[in-house]
Amino acid sequence: MHKEARDQFNQSFSDDKYQGFLSAIHHDYPGQLDFRVAESPVLVPRALGRQLVEASEDIINTIISDDFRDKTDRAIPPDQYVPNENKHTSFLAIDFAVCQDEQGNFIPQLIELQGFPSLFGYQGYISELYRKNYQIPADFAYAFGVNTFEEYVAVLKKTIVGNQDPENVILLDIYPEQQKTRIDFAITEQLLGVKAVCYTQLIKEDRKLYYIKEGRKVEVKRIYNRLIFDDFNNFPDLSTSYHFLDDVDVEWAGHPNWFFRISKFTIPLLQSKYIPETRYVSDYAETFPQDLENYVLKPLFSFAGTGVQLHVTPDMLLQLRDPFNYILQRKVEYAPVVKAPDGLVKCEIRMLYVWPDADERPTLLTSLSRLSRGEMIGTRFNKDFTWVGGSACFFEPF
Repeated sequence: MHKEARDQFNQSFSDDKYQGFLSAIHHDYPGQLDFRVAESPVLVPRALGRQLVEASEDIINTIISDDFRDKTDRAIPPDQYVPNENKHTSFLAIDFAVCQDEQGNFIPQLIELQGFPSLFGYQGYISELYRKNYQIPADFAYAFGVNTFEEYVAVLKKTIVGNQDPENVILLDIYPEQQKTRIDFAITEQLLGVKAVCYTQLIKEDRKLYYIKEGRKVEVKRIYNRLIFDDFNNFPDLSTSYHFLDDVDVEWAGHPNWFFRISKFTIPLLQSKYIPETRYVSDYAETFPQDLENYVLKPLFSFAGTGVQLHVTPDMLLQLRDPFNYILQRKVEYAPVVKAPDGLVKCEIRMLYVWPDADERPTLLTSLSRLSRGEMIGTRFNKDFTWVGGSACFFEPF
């Protein structure tokens, strides 16, 4: 998107460089990469960078308001309420489509937001690897508020490990060795000493949790949570002595309730030029917009684009059994803004914030990007394309 930096990058690009870049990942973390990594990072110009931060801070102002928790209590399904909720989320991920206004200027438009961790370990690693293997302007940065990779890791450790010994902190998921994001789990363990532990391997004794490490029973004092309730639908026969709803003596880095509170549920509560018109379907009282072709239907509590309907009809809306659990959002038009050797590519940027327990406000740490030529952002919509997939952002100083 930054014309001069992009032209310089493309002139220096070669497929051999890209293959060498991928080989480095497979060498560092053999068998762990399970998604496509794009050929290029996104080079964000100053004006767009400022807008992304402005839009994110507008959203945060709503999240930190005194009545936010009251307004979002309904977001948590009663049968999925987990005890011991933190005062605030530990993580914030805000997804923006990169669009263009009527004058052709870049402008971000909110797509989704999550009070849930993203690929923080992986993004630091892959950003460093992009810089090592490609020609990126020296003053463009992938991280905010830190000057070195070591400082980046220190911020992550403060957020994820807190005041605990890393051995007493686990990354929790179901069969983590099978997850598409397992490379992030491996990097997190290497950087922080926090081991990924399967939900089925936890041992509950009274109010204490334990896991087995090298034959020893180790107490779990803090959970870096990467598990969502949707995952249980994929594994209906799990057997464990600990259940996600149990009241246990642990701290949470990413309490499960915040996954619901800060989600698509939140978008109708927001007002900004960077946020497309969004309402709960239940608010329409069966009188829907006449131009439904310009809207997208999204279930509130799904992940990775599951259940999203791009082609909405009145009958589809009337047949919803729980319209209060869906939003109707005006479509945004992703602009093809990243110049590849064979054409332009669409781009989505996720701003990634951390929120240590004692802090009053979340802190922007880094971002990620996904490049797409398909109808939607996501792997299954971009098969057989090049210059698509997961990527990193480097921001022109602002």
